[in-house]
Amino acid sequence: MSAHVHCVTVESDDPYALAGWWGRVLDRERHADDHPGDPEAVLVSPDGHGPDLLFVEVGERHGKGAFHLDLQPAEGTRDTEVVRLRELGATLVADRRRPDGSGWVVLADPEGNEFCVCRSTAERAASA
Repeated sequence: MSAHVHCVTVESDDPYALAGWWGRVLDRERHADDHPGDPEAVLVSPDGHGPDLLFVEVGERHGKGAFHLDLQPAEGTRDTEVVRLRELGATLVADRRRPDGSGWVVLADPEGNEFCVCRSTAERAASA
């Protein structure tokens, strides 16, 4: 017997807006029933097999690290993805790229939730 991840829950001040931002990052749509001002919003898994991302309004956040995603570019490189995400409104927290091409970049979404951008599969293969 086992379990699978149904959704990842993200604490938020404005679930609808933050889900919209992450939707642009991940090329996902909010659930059709979600509306501005709702206490939760869902980014639906594109293949229907999850996990979904559930954004919930909370009165008091549990603090830094309430969630953390590590992103890997589906296309292009880590560096071009970092530029794209910053253009969408992410802020740079820490640059952990190393001279040999390894490492990652720590960014924050519009509500300050940190996430990392790692190298793409092609970048990893090229350095192996």
